[in-house]
Amino acid sequence: MNVFKKAVICAALMMALGACSAPVEQAHDDHGHGAGIAVTHYTAVTELFVEYPALVKGQASAFAAHMTWLKDFKAVNEGKLVVTLSGGDLPEESIEVPVSKTPGIFRPVLTPQHAGLRHLTMTLYTDAQTSIHDLGEVVVFNDPASAARGMPHEEDEPGLISFTKEQQWKIPFATVPAVDQSIRDSVAVSAVIRPRASGEALLTAPGAGILRAGSSGFPQVGMKVKAGQVLAYLVPRLGGETDVARLALDVQRARIAVERGRYDVKRLEALLADEAIPAKRVYDAHIELKLAQAELIAAQQRASSYQGGAGGIALKSPITGTIVAVNGSVGSAATEGQMVIHVASLDTLWLEAHVAESDLGKITTPTGAFFTLDGAPKAIVLDVGRNARLIAYGGLVDATTRTVPVIIEFNNPGGRLRAGMSVRARLYSGAGHQGVAIPATALMDDAGQSVVFVMREGESFERRIVMSGPRDGDQVAILSGLKAGERVVSQGAYQVRLAATAPAAMGHGHAH
Repeated sequence: MNVFKKAVICAALMMALGACSAPVEQAHDDHGHGAGIAVTHYTAVTELFVEYPALVKGQASAFAAHMTWLKDFKAVNEGKLVVTLSGGDLPEESIEVPVSKTPGIFRPVLTPQHAGLRHLTMTLYTDAQTSIHDLGEVVVFNDPASAARGMPHEEDEPGLISFTKEQQWKIPFATVPAVDQSIRDSVAVSAVIRPRASGEALLTAPGAGILRAGSSGFPQVGMKVKAGQVLAYLVPRLGGETDVARLALDVQRARIAVERGRYDVKRLEALLADEAIPAKRVYDAHIELKLAQAELIAAQQRASSYQGGAGGIALKSPITGTIVAVNGSVGSAATEGQMVIHVASLDTLWLEAHVAESDLGKITTPTGAFFTLDGAPKAIVLDVGRNARLIAYGGLVDATTRTVPVIIEFNNPGGRLRAGMSVRARLYSGAGHQGVAIPATALMDDAGQSVVFVMREGESFERRIVMSGPRDGDQVAILSGLKAGERVVSQGAYQVRLAATAPAAMGHGHAH
């Protein structure tokens, strides 16, 4: 309520009753109720918008109380509402009603029995909680004539936009007060999200060959792996005229060579026992047997690489993480140096930003950053020292891009963010100022002007041109046009704007 209204109403009430404390605002009901009182009041959990006539002793006064949950700005469709008049050294008077057939609206009718200065309280009781709306002191007049003198009629303020509670409850809608807070300056940067240096591994083919599956099957994107786990095998490619039959023959030859070597050792050891040959002959035979056994093992390994069992060169993950890319399939050929499997740890990521050379003068030491994702309702804010860590702030301007890199490390709970994402980011410069701030969603561009919709009363809104300043995460600074404490539409502003330009398009249906 503005100062002029307070003065007018307070003077009128003083003439009627000789006292005035915490006067209420007179409002004209746009839905056919005539002159009356309209109050919007908040607790931590509910919003109350109530309209009622001047209170007169012995006369029934009908209240139209609209109750809204602040958690989602939907209609309260449960519980009971108790309206109480107390104080003034007079007996307490109250009335209790359940929610009406229209969700969100309670319709108590109270007939005051005592005139004077009373205290008005409206309390919502539900099974889960109690919400007390203390509306302060009100006047109960002695008769209708006193009420008419004490409540002078006021004309509607031109330019206000009507957007009823019933309309608000049907759409995603919210209002928030503008707050006085510290706003940090930031600069726009190009940025990409990538795994940290020790959280990424590229498994490449050490030579030309054929890819085979590991014990858990061939790797797939999204598969969780552990450090040291064999993900696949690379079977080296056969050279020249070598084929599988030739490998089997090599095994058989090596096995025969081992059997011959054992026979020779046994025979020569018998001759040595008879002192028929020198000991060196037996020693040489043992050496030949060991070489034959080694040849057999090598031949068997080469053959197994091309047959049913495990074999080939194991491609092991050096880190625990998630497979983010696979270049190949079972049986496909790989060339030397080809990237086969890309593993990344997504629990901790890096935001790698590139600051333009022209913005370097604005930054002392980066204190964090924020970025938005398409379709996400809120910005992701990274504060160095709180939920992020500054890894690097480059000291050399890249000769080609004329930018300096900044790397900020942060946790990625649930793996929501993906490596390789390009994001629209802003880097905190380390400077800031105190000022009025509102959610960025409340700010609209209307014909090239920055506009917000200010709630003047529960169902009345004002289109306000403002000057916006720097953005800080989900908040944006308002340099002029708005005061701290004024309540703006933070969700549903487009529908309020539509109601102003084409009221018929938004429909009617007020249920008072």
